[in-house]
Amino acid sequence: MVNIATPKAVINSALAMSNYSTNYECSIINFFGEFEKFKNSLNEKNIHFWDHYNPKYLKLLPKHGKLYSRISFLIIFISSFFPLKKLLEKNRPDFIVIHLITSLPLILLILFNFKTKFILRISGYPQMNFVRKFLWKLAFKKIHLITCPTKYTCEYLKSLKLTDNKKIKLLYDPIIEVNKINKKKRIKKNIDIRDYQYFISIGRLTKQKNFLFLCKVFKNVVSNNPNLRLLIAGEGEDKKKINNYIKDNSLEKNIILLGYIENIFPILIRAKALILPSLWEDPGFVLIESGFCKLPVITSDCPNGPKELVKHNQNGFIFRNNDAYSCEEQISNFLEQKKDLKEILYNNLKMSKMFSLYNHQKSFKDIIKGV
Repeated sequence: MVNIATPKAVINSALAMSNYSTNYECSIINFFGEFEKFKNSLNEKNIHFWDHYNPKYLKLLPKHGKLYSRISFLIIFISSFFPLKKLLEKNRPDFIVIHLITSLPLILLILFNFKTKFILRISGYPQMNFVRKFLWKLAFKKIHLITCPTKYTCEYLKSLKLTDNKKIKLLYDPIIEVNKINKKKRIKKNIDIRDYQYFISIGRLTKQKNFLFLCKVFKNVVSNNPNLRLLIAGEGEDKKKINNYIKDNSLEKNIILLGYIENIFPILIRAKALILPSLWEDPGFVLIESGFCKLPVITSDCPNGPKELVKHNQNGFIFRNNDAYSCEEQISNFLEQKKDLKEILYNNLKMSKMFSLYNHQKSFKDIIKGV
């Protein structure tokens, strides 16, 4: 299983809204198994868990390949249609916040009338195609609210003219759990990194995260800095391709694939800097967590998170998106720079706190009250 950050943000939102206010009771609806691993911890935290996930049934469905995954999604969609409709009609929640699997509730909204107000939380930069645009245009006629994780996504969505722009609001994701992160940082590191001088990069090994590009850049960097290492934490479909490149270029000592690490913070805080080579992010959870840990950040200027949140020489170091020369130049500039990083790290910490659970629930409640 490839771990992604978005389900955790959904859970953090529910926790923030219920923990910081007596006015909201929150539930998580689990139809597709995306919240299965969090079930026990949610019950302990008084978040009601509506579980409609059938792992025995879903194990029989094909999973690998684009065609098979779409067939599986269609089967799950059809089998979940009426149970979700029944749940909304019977329980009549004040709001349903749609996140992750959005097409099912949006189609229900188009076809039926509910007492519940529908809120769509955009997760990541929306890749628009004809089907999605058509579906959104129909659903947005009846939708109560749409929230976006960055200002650029907000403006992009408004430019599509799919609905009244007053319904589209900026809402930063709840990423920073202050006490939890501080506790994780104190845990003994779960991998032997000895006395390495290393950069770290974190994320799914996919085209979006652009790690093969970073490995090619790092090959040039270590030719002048043979003691430097790059640690890449994550799993994904590009792992074999990246591993082959590392072996073919005899970079095993300098580039190390860690796989998925449950608690990355003890390794993160000891790195020289985070390098984020992504082609797009919205907003970029690793970027924000690194800022909170006072770790220097070297990032591409990709849309939308890094482009919006990181300003060159103010709270990080920026290279042109997918530009190998620019990336190598910024890594070298970082290694050679002599100035004090205190101001940059302070500004990055300040940026990260916009994404705390407390600030998220405060903004979300203000948005709900204001619409």
